[in-house]
Amino acid sequence: MNSHTDIQLSGPFSARDSSGQARDIKGIRIFDEGYGMIDVYVDFVCSFADDPLHEDQALIRQILSRLRALGYRGPDFGLADTSLQDDRLIVLQAPEPFNDFAASKGWRNLAEEFAGDDEELAPDSSLAALASAMEADALMRRLMMR
Repeated sequence: MNSHTDIQLSGPFSARDSSGQARDIKGIRIFDEGYGMIDVYVDFVCSFADDPLHEDQALIRQILSRLRALGYRGPDFGLADTSLQDDRLIVLQAPEPFNDFAASKGWRNLAEEFAGDDEELAPDSSLAALASAMEADALMRRLMMR
């Protein structure tokens, strides 16, 4: 974790996977800024290389319960791109309603901040620019995790 770009949403806790095994979680975090869609990083204490925990719905429900206990009110999350998953990390894709909760914790939506700059672009090119920025953002996050 990089304390300069991370917002810690939760500290350590334990959750059970669908087989009933306790999994120790170091914390839940997000990056301090992004372009509208937020990836939520769940860091684990131990490796789970042989278990596809990112597909374990019982475990993900408990992670969401933890976020709801911390104040998030909204729909469930989806799984982020499989290339972002790691042997000690689950990455979830938060729905748009999560943005308000994240903003209350200090997250900045760069898409809103630079919305005025996009007005100069044609509608099709502004969508392409946003998509490119989101891809670059995801790539930077992946590189920073390594």
